[in-house]
Amino acid sequence: MSNLKNKKVNSYTKVFVLLLLSVFVLASCQQSNTAEQQEPQYYTLPEVTPKYDSETVTDFNSRVATNDTNRYEGLVIPDEPLLSQPEQLPSALFYDSGISIPYPEDGVKGVYLTAENVANEEYFNYIIDYINETELNAVVIDFKDDWGNVIPPIETDNEYVQQNVIGSVDYAEVLGVLEENEIYPIARITTFKDNLLAEARPDLSFKDSATGETWSDGNGSKFINPFSQEAWDYVLTIAEEAAKMGFKDIQFDYIRFPEGFETFHTQLEYEVGEYSVFESDNPEEQGYERVAAINDFLTYADNRLTPYGVNISADIFGYTAIAGDAPDVRGIGQNFTQMAERVDVVSSMIYPSHWTSGFFGFDVPDYYPYEFTNTYIQEELYMLGPVQNNVVSRPWLQDFTMFMEYGPTEVQGQINALAENGIHEYLLWNAAGEYTTGVDYAPDVETAQVTE
Repeated sequence: MSNLKNKKVNSYTKVFVLLLLSVFVLASCQQSNTAEQQEPQYYTLPEVTPKYDSETVTDFNSRVATNDTNRYEGLVIPDEPLLSQPEQLPSALFYDSGISIPYPEDGVKGVYLTAENVANEEYFNYIIDYINETELNAVVIDFKDDWGNVIPPIETDNEYVQQNVIGSVDYAEVLGVLEENEIYPIARITTFKDNLLAEARPDLSFKDSATGETWSDGNGSKFINPFSQEAWDYVLTIAEEAAKMGFKDIQFDYIRFPEGFETFHTQLEYEVGEYSVFESDNPEEQGYERVAAINDFLTYADNRLTPYGVNISADIFGYTAIAGDAPDVRGIGQNFTQMAERVDVVSSMIYPSHWTSGFFGFDVPDYYPYEFTNTYIQEELYMLGPVQNNVVSRPWLQDFTMFMEYGPTEVQGQINALAENGIHEYLLWNAAGEYTTGVDYAPDVETAQVTE
């Protein structure tokens, strides 16, 4: 029995000793691990430098603004769109204004009318008869004029629009007459030139840093800020009312910054907003923020007006079409080809009288209505060549006297020049509505002759 007890004691002793050894080993391991964890580890990090300098980043942003690149390095974007909107959508998808006037089969050939012209019953009846007797088929009518007045009575929740409605002409009645005569109606919207809104909302305009007053040009004209989406919404609220009323084309005029803006913008205070990313301190790279703003407005306008089934047209300086990416066209935010990608119609103002000596080699362009128009339109067509959008060229032609007296020969010469280059749409401008008679508005290209 004692031997058995001794064996048990010895066994317990061995177990106890083994347990002590295990505890000791574990404690040693933990101390070792703790010591290892406490030892500091040092690593030499690689030196990190920006991949691009600030000038390269600014240049990239500028090229994005002018569609010279895309936002993602190395991404190749196909030239052809993956999805495209059909040229004709079912009429059920569009707002029904109740006015049905088809697009002229032979192209728009129109004249400009002021609100006063339309309000004058005798004149209005005369011009309707004249259009019916000739190949003319369209009218451009002021809907929002150069001062900012909204001509017809309209209902709107926008308090500033409502303040500027003068309601001097019932355009609903006018559109009824145009519908009866199948005369295509175009609503002219003076876009960013707007004294009334600039005075009512100086925060949407430009502030003269020297005087603290809302800036105006030498003619007293004031502009609202094209960088402001609130300004966009104001204009497009008016444009939507024109579309609802039955106008088939919304024409944006003064769709730009003030002329010469690049020479005095530093003297003004105004909000740039998100377009600051396109700004540059390099004089050779300035103005792309303005180009981006005008382009974005047109895209936004297209989205807002699509439900109404109207065409969108833009009046553009003739010089803009041939100047490309020159600083003075960036100054006003116009880029001809980029604007052409975003509208249905481009209406460049060719007016020979508006060009200074030397353009296209003409000492006095006004003296050469046919030759100058012929040279210009060839340049415009060349610029439109790469444009993927199926845009229509519908230039403004001169039917007024500036230097040399313009009559049937001079007006005919401009129309012939367009026809000989395959352009059969145009608009005639005379601020008083006094249009030249004795003109063939749809000349046969093969027989079109210019009387010297």
